[in-house]
Amino acid sequence: MAKNLLIVESPAKAKTIEGYLGKDFLVKSSYGHIRDLVKTDDAIDVNNNFNQKYEVPADKKAVVSELKKLAKEAETVWLASDEDREGEAISWHLYETLGLKEDKTKRIVFHEITKPAILKAIENPRKIDYNLVNAQQARRVLDRLVGFELSPVLWRKVKPSLSAGRVQSVAVRLIVEREREVNKFKPTAAYKVTAIFSTGKAKELFRAELPERFETESGATAFLEDCKTAIYTITSLETRPTKRSPAPPFTTSTLQQEASRKLGYSVSRTMSIAQKLYEHGLITYMRTDSVNLSETALNAASAEIRTAYGEKYHQERKFKTKSAGAQEAHEAIRPTYFDRHSIEGDPSERRLYELIWKRAIASQMSEAQFEKTTAKIGISTRKENFVANGEVMKFDGFLKVYMESTDEDQDANLDEDSNNPILPPLAKGQDLLVQEIKATERFTRPPARYTEASLVKKLEELGIGRPSTYAPTISTVQNRGYVVKEDREGKERSFCVFTLKGGELKKETKTEITGAEKAKLFPTDIGAVVNDFLMQHFNGIVDYNFTANVEKQFDEIAHGMKEWTEMLKSFYSPFHQEVETTIQTAEKARGERELGVDPETGKKVSVRIGRFGPFVQIGENAENEGDEKPRYASLRSGQMIESISLEEALELFKLPKKVGSFEDKDMTVAIGRFGPYIRHNSAFYSLPKGVDPHSVTEEQAIQIIQEKRQKDAEKLIKTFEEHPDVKILNGRWGPYIEYGKQNIKIPKGKEAKDLTFEEVKALAEAAEKEPKKTGKRFAKKK
Repeated sequence: MAKNLLIVESPAKAKTIEGYLGKDFLVKSSYGHIRDLVKTDDAIDVNNNFNQKYEVPADKKAVVSELKKLAKEAETVWLASDEDREGEAISWHLYETLGLKEDKTKRIVFHEITKPAILKAIENPRKIDYNLVNAQQARRVLDRLVGFELSPVLWRKVKPSLSAGRVQSVAVRLIVEREREVNKFKPTAAYKVTAIFSTGKAKELFRAELPERFETESGATAFLEDCKTAIYTITSLETRPTKRSPAPPFTTSTLQQEASRKLGYSVSRTMSIAQKLYEHGLITYMRTDSVNLSETALNAASAEIRTAYGEKYHQERKFKTKSAGAQEAHEAIRPTYFDRHSIEGDPSERRLYELIWKRAIASQMSEAQFEKTTAKIGISTRKENFVANGEVMKFDGFLKVYMESTDEDQDANLDEDSNNPILPPLAKGQDLLVQEIKATERFTRPPARYTEASLVKKLEELGIGRPSTYAPTISTVQNRGYVVKEDREGKERSFCVFTLKGGELKKETKTEITGAEKAKLFPTDIGAVVNDFLMQHFNGIVDYNFTANVEKQFDEIAHGMKEWTEMLKSFYSPFHQEVETTIQTAEKARGERELGVDPETGKKVSVRIGRFGPFVQIGENAENEGDEKPRYASLRSGQMIESISLEEALELFKLPKKVGSFEDKDMTVAIGRFGPYIRHNSAFYSLPKGVDPHSVTEEQAIQIIQEKRQKDAEKLIKTFEEHPDVKILNGRWGPYIEYGKQNIKIPKGKEAKDLTFEEVKALAEAAEKEPKKTGKRFAKKK
């Protein structure tokens, strides 16, 4: 039996570490937390110093039993969970649950899984840091109290089955407020003027822009009229060197933001991939708010830059963490070995690794150097000047490896003239020829809706949440149905373009799509109603400063500057009183809004939250048995209680509608959960994209049904008389068997069309007996 039992959090990490330690060490995984607060109301005794009642979940009992047995047999138990507060708490739970003895237990931490780091940690063990444990306990207890006390209030005052959380409620508030800003925004138009000039030599064309914009069409056209006879002269020419510096290496939040912008990864996907990279010893710990690099890392980066790119590309930088509440002294996220530019294996892991490597190596590279030229072009008939900007890269420096993206890159429809091209040789006093001048109507844009990554950035700016909480917070608000992440189609908008060319002024009306969104966060109606209810009755829970202050207090507990139970008392007493008062006095929140009157019936039209979601109602609720009942219609995806108009609401009552008959059966058009469809003879046929459900004709409906049947027939390979519901179908990945609710793979060497019913039945029975694959989650619970 090994003398030493070393316990880590995940089996992948255990496997990596086992290779670095000799036969005297047995490395085992706890699979994350091994115990949690009981699910009942008595989990926390608020009258007895917030004592907690813990339990080992059923799926962890076998793990705990094995670890207890191994711990008894070992001379020393090494607790090697992660180096943050959550990891410290896991070590404490292991210590308590396994009944470990202090003299036989050692706590070690490392921020990278490499042999030198592991061996160094073994040489420098410490005790469990109870300040970190208490900070984690304070967060866990406070969040449980908020959830357990707020949720029943929401059940009674808003809608059953709702729940609320401290940081999640603030995240929902940010999204609701941004949506309201967008909805209130009224775009204003102004004319942007650009010109293409020539020096007179072939191919020496360049673009310039008027810094001023004209607010009216008459102002823009008057300017262009004056330009018809103007002489254009370079009045000033300025050339100056400029530099660009690299961004610091990644923290958790900047990695989440950049992986979203560059790779399109969700926040939770980024963290899941980063966890795997860390556990396989490829990167340093991925939950950090530090931009610091160790001396070892700085030296390794320096050596690699000099070898791969040359001496002139290296420039050492030591970045300092700006965040006042930065947790323990971690390093930034970086590759463990700088000479490893890429890795093999899973494409998503490879792409994220390369992003981390590029960002870290670029942070230690030279500045990029440019020569920027600004030319002012005078107009003889006007006081304004055109301005042309050009840029020449003199030395690429860190840009050889990496260029940071911004949120603005994602939201702006960048014009072709928004970059800085190279200008031809120019001289002050030089006259220019104008090829064309354009005045284009441009509209102001509303504030950008949040992406997952920009929401993380905002939470970090406000001091809300910490590296370990960003991803769970964003997943939770979506899972609870308060926020949806989706694409939305924009609307067509007309704009005018006036072009002056060859002395002739021409007007064109063009169209553009405005308001289209990709992977943006939108509040749901229930999210907006819950937010408003919390704002009214529990302002502290959704107050940005209050929530940030709570985070600071957790930091103070972690540094031993505050007693955790005292902090909880100061929070809980007023909060509990608010809960009691709200239950007794608050009215039920429905988010109801009156839209107007139905012109056909003269009845009131209103919209509100119901048991099954938001709906529009025509008429009042029937009070007596003989009264006419109101009519109801559910809101469509993308529609909200607070922004739907009377016209849009009435449109919802036009469906379902009969559009004709086919094969002696009615065809009905309706809108369902997955969009518009035709119902015919108990079968459903989705309407193709772009077909308006309100204007579908009988002929179109028949065509849609026939085309779907044709596709289904092409998909069908074989049916069986013995059981008409059993089919062999042609799928995306080749032929397969549909047997009841089972989809069964056809074994290699078997021809689909030759299979008998007995063979199909035997394959289905064999598949039924196969153990179901259950993906264990090795990540920590948050």
